[in-house]
Amino acid sequence: MATALKLTCSFLISTKSETPIVVPVSSRKPTCVPTRRFAPMAAPTAAQSLGLSQTFSQLKKQGKVAFIPYITAGDPDLSTTAEALKVLNSCGSDIIELGVPYSDPLADGPVIQAAATRSLARGTNFVAIKSMLKEVIPQLSCPIALFTYYNPILKRGIENFMDTIRDSGVHGLVVPDVPLEETELLRKSALKNDIELVLLTTPTTPKERMKAIVEASEGFVYLVSSTGVTGARASVSGRVETLLHEIKETTNKPVAVGFGISKPEHVKQVAGWGADGVIVGSAMVKLLGEAKSPEEGLKQLETFTRTLKSALP
Repeated sequence: MATALKLTCSFLISTKSETPIVVPVSSRKPTCVPTRRFAPMAAPTAAQSLGLSQTFSQLKKQGKVAFIPYITAGDPDLSTTAEALKVLNSCGSDIIELGVPYSDPLADGPVIQAAATRSLARGTNFVAIKSMLKEVIPQLSCPIALFTYYNPILKRGIENFMDTIRDSGVHGLVVPDVPLEETELLRKSALKNDIELVLLTTPTTPKERMKAIVEASEGFVYLVSSTGVTGARASVSGRVETLLHEIKETTNKPVAVGFGISKPEHVKQVAGWGADGVIVGSAMVKLLGEAKSPEEGLKQLETFTRTLKSALP
């Protein structure tokens, strides 16, 4: 355990041979349905039984690209997070990535770091997030993938953590600070609990290592679009197109691109390059965290989500 605890300073795709980087993670126009704060529990829908890979398979048959927004749990508060999940769902999100706030978010840029700090200052903790998810997930039609660092998992014990998120209804898990070589225990426990463990690869990952990561990843392959931490960028590197082709030469697994995607033109461009999914994080977090009020943040989130979703085929 002492060895494992040191892994917060290592990264999923880092090796001695690589450049060190910080890796934290219908044809019809979508219509957003107004939500109420903590509406009464809805009966589970058929779509809720779909996991990440099943969702991608369904979208592929329909010729669609997955829209995957990311928000930080507890920013500005968990009640707003619950409403945000429902807004994102009603606006046509295919998978939602929910970040667990952590005191040392090495993979994240200033926007998400600030969101995590605000969330923790308000007293957000894993138990509260679990309770919120257990209430809200049955009201959603898309799966939730949890984004968390390794220490919070180790603190609770891998088996206990997996049991907990499974019971909360979570389908996927992204742990950015665990090297590929150290994922075996996580992968075994995740498989046992029907949780899909998503692994990340980056522009600096050597080709042979990328193949190993792709082979081990479940749900989808998370392609980081650029070196560095999360955060909105002016443009998406053309290198991403080449990386997508290289990955798709080695696997039939879906590939979703994240980090730096913040505009409809980014979404459209990455989808045109052949991505199976597009992940938007910091831009979403900024809207919620910096709005004048939670209500205003939710309104802006709805409008922004609709705009991004409309840019996808």
